Amino acid sequence: MDKPFFVEALEKNDPQLLRQMNSLQDFVSKEGALPAKIKTLMSMLGDAILGHPEGVKAIAERARAQGATEAEITETVRIAFFCAGMPGLVTGTCAFRK
Repeated sequence: MDKPFFVEALEKNDPQLLRQMNSLQDFVSKEGALPAKIKTLMSMLGDAILGHPEGVKAIAERARAQGATEAEITETVRIAFFCAGMPGLVTGTCAFRK
C-alpha cells in the first residue's frame, strides 16, 4: 500500500515529527483494555466522520490485517452513518475499496 501524502511529506521535511506521530500512534493503538483491532476500527470510524476517504480505506486494510471481519467493518460503517449521517456513510464506504 502506498504511503499517505502527509507521511511522505514528513519523511522529507520533518522526520522528527513523523517519529513523534508514529510513537503516539503505537502507544494509543497497542493492545490494552481494548484489543488493537477494536482501536483500529475506532480510528476508521473517526476518519469516516471527519471525511478522510483515503484514511478510511487504509485503516480498513490495517483492521483486516489485524483480523477484523467484513461484518465488523460493515458495522463500523453503520456507526459512522449513525453518528455523521450521509457524509459519514459516503466516506465510510471507502472501507470496502480494496
